[in-house]
Amino acid sequence: MTERSPDAQSVETGASWTVASVALVILAIGYGAPLITAVALKPIAAELGTQRSEPALASSLSYLGAGLGGILMGYLTDRIGIRWIVMFGATMIAVGTWLSASGGLAELYIGHAVFMGALGAACMFSPLVTYVSRWFDRRRGTAIALISSGQYIAGVIWPTVIQLTAEAWGWRSAMTWFGIMAATAVVPLAAIFLRAPPKAPATSLAHHGPPAGSLVAGFSPNVGMAMLTFAIFCCCMTMSMPMQHLVAFCGDLGIGATRGAIMLSVLMFSAFLARQFWGWLSDKVGGLKTILYGSIAQAVAMSGFLMTQDEVGLFTVSAAFGLGYAGLIPAYILTARAVYPIGEANWRIPIMMFGGLLGMAGGGWAAGILYDQFGTYGPAFAAGVAFNLLNLVVILPMVLREAAHRRRISLVSA
Repeated sequence: MTERSPDAQSVETGASWTVASVALVILAIGYGAPLITAVALKPIAAELGTQRSEPALASSLSYLGAGLGGILMGYLTDRIGIRWIVMFGATMIAVGTWLSASGGLAELYIGHAVFMGALGAACMFSPLVTYVSRWFDRRRGTAIALISSGQYIAGVIWPTVIQLTAEAWGWRSAMTWFGIMAATAVVPLAAIFLRAPPKAPATSLAHHGPPAGSLVAGFSPNVGMAMLTFAIFCCCMTMSMPMQHLVAFCGDLGIGATRGAIMLSVLMFSAFLARQFWGWLSDKVGGLKTILYGSIAQAVAMSGFLMTQDEVGLFTVSAAFGLGYAGLIPAYILTARAVYPIGEANWRIPIMMFGGLLGMAGGGWAAGILYDQFGTYGPAFAAGVAFNLLNLVVILPMVLREAAHRRRISLVSA
């Protein structure tokens, strides 16, 4: 018997939350792969005889590959189904970790960019969040926030595990075994639980979205999408810097690598807790306002890395940074689902997320280059604050124009 929603117009049922929970677990596993290079940045650079910017580029390439590949995987998901896409992606992550651990920089780059990124992670985030969004219409923001928290669960669990494994058996073994574990866990989960999403009545605007060609915060659909894509690029430039360099930053200050990994876990755990609040808020005030509030909070917290260098202060700033940036990515996805028809979601969301992943790639790499140039992370963190302010320059006019548009509709209706 098919489970039915209490609201005949809603697609939400208990099965919706089962699918969301499985997606959360899959993302929590998949997001662990890029963290290996971030946690083991110093030993990788030392063993390969390079500056930090060179192995840091590997993580950046995985994000770049995931962004590019996500556009294709979003297209293919509509045609062959989410189950096969995710199973393929998990297998490619295993191949990518093995290749990355097998040689020098060339293998590290190819393993991260092609297999872990374009063929692996690309099958996870954008396809899964778009897929899960089709199971929800009343609490979509909360659901997207939940599954997007897979990144933070990964950040809580894996840094310390990876650090201890790398110390005991080396970073190459840590990489290889992580890939085997990821494929072994994700493939059966996808095969058992991921199936076609439900179909809503044609009259359900919350599910199907507005008509094609509708304005986006007062802008044409493509201009609005370009603004959102640039905005997410800017905020992710800032977001990625502490995530990829916090452990190395702690090492420079005389704080042990294990303590640095715990600090990264604290950042991710605070983000996980806060994301549930941001998801609830986005259901109340909408995606655009949530982006604005989250971006302001992230800018303030990022400034904290410029003002403290003691361990207690950095633990505090790391927790605050996690609280601030946690709601940003789900809010962009919720905004896209609200302003574009459902038929456009599978290609518009991956394109927009490509901007975010390009920012994640660029931020981590740029921070490594700036460190190599100046011998300190101060200029990198200052650049992160600047990119965050640029994000606000783009988002604030969109919020103001959307509010003005709503006021005009209210006056006409009155």
